Amino acid sequence: MTDSAKPLAGVKVIEFGTLIAGPFCSRVLAEFGAEVIKIEAPGEGDPLRKWRKLYPTGDGETSLWWFVQARNKKSVTLNLKHPEGIAIAHKLVAQADIVIENFRPGVMEKLGLGWDALSAINPGLVMVRLSGFGQTGPMATQPGFGAIGESMGGLRYVTGFADRPPVKTGISIGDSIAALWGALGALMALRHREVAGGAGQVVDVALYEAVFAMMESLVPEFDVFGFIRERTGNVMPGITPSNTHTTKDGKHLIIGANGDAIFRRLMLAIGRGDLADDPQLASNAGRDARSVEIYGVIDAWVAANDAESVLRTAADAQVPASRIYSVADMLDDPQFLARRMLETAQLPDGKDLLVPGVVPKLSLTPGETRWLGPSLGEHTDETLGGLGYASDEIVRLRMDGVI
Repeated sequence: MTDSAKPLAGVKVIEFGTLIAGPFCSRVLAEFGAEVIKIEAPGEGDPLRKWRKLYPTGDGETSLWWFVQARNKKSVTLNLKHPEGIAIAHKLVAQADIVIENFRPGVMEKLGLGWDALSAINPGLVMVRLSGFGQTGPMATQPGFGAIGESMGGLRYVTGFADRPPVKTGISIGDSIAALWGALGALMALRHREVAGGAGQVVDVALYEAVFAMMESLVPEFDVFGFIRERTGNVMPGITPSNTHTTKDGKHLIIGANGDAIFRRLMLAIGRGDLADDPQLASNAGRDARSVEIYGVIDAWVAANDAESVLRTAADAQVPASRIYSVADMLDDPQFLARRMLETAQLPDGKDLLVPGVVPKLSLTPGETRWLGPSLGEHTDETLGGLGYASDEIVRLRMDGVI
């Protein structure tokens, strides 16, 4: 598919972001055709370039995560502490539809890149601002990463087991949730600009609020009943049965039979017609009142069988069930492969690299990986040339430490 056929073709994004929230937000837009120009500090770049597992490249070692997080983006090096660097940034913003940044509130203003300055240059600009606590309020200027957002937003409190301290999920989920809210907000703001006279606006995403927005019925349950949801391990009180179980061959499986008809099918499949026909268990409330009994029955059945047998029985009964996958399990899974959730792209040395496929799947205009995360400043000369800078000017800017 040509770039012009993608849903965000023609949308220009300038990213002033590092690490996860801002870069993931712009990555989503880039996967669907937006032109994303990522601004990085000369000689340093985004710290994510050096996070986790590193792969040898021509300029040292580069994070494998970087290759995915920055796919389809252009890298431009720009010294934002230099007046000429800011002038170039202003020229880029003048041509942009969206700016994405995830600095602490006030930093962009000190650089001359705050909303007032940028909207004066480009009144139709949409500015996505991702921060720990948002642009206003008593905590606005405090530093806050995803872990803080997960804690303040309520997720950490309910994650783990009741007799142990709260735990984190295995990924930086708070940053990624905020990034998705940012991308959604940017598209809504673009739609408003399209139908309401061309005015831009700020999309203000606080990490703690992004997490808080996902917390289901936490607030109304407390407001009406004074109920505080606590850590409950692998079960979800009030939704029964849905739990993790261990098979005879030591595999961990999830079985979710919390629908009325689904529960009945599972009980019939495991030879417990008495429970399938028990009128008290025909509703979720009744099952939840006898959750210990139900989980004991399912635990015993799973423990007496191997994983393949359990999953086959569940599938035949149309009961949702799954192994708990490691990444190794995903690579040859027929569902992952059928949905093209594993793509092959080329590293700088020409070797193949498996990367996650693009989500969501659009039927007419799907996203794709056009190239992996670029080398530092790979598109600087090209971009400045597009702004009208001659080659000798670009050489001079590089010598002066501007780019």
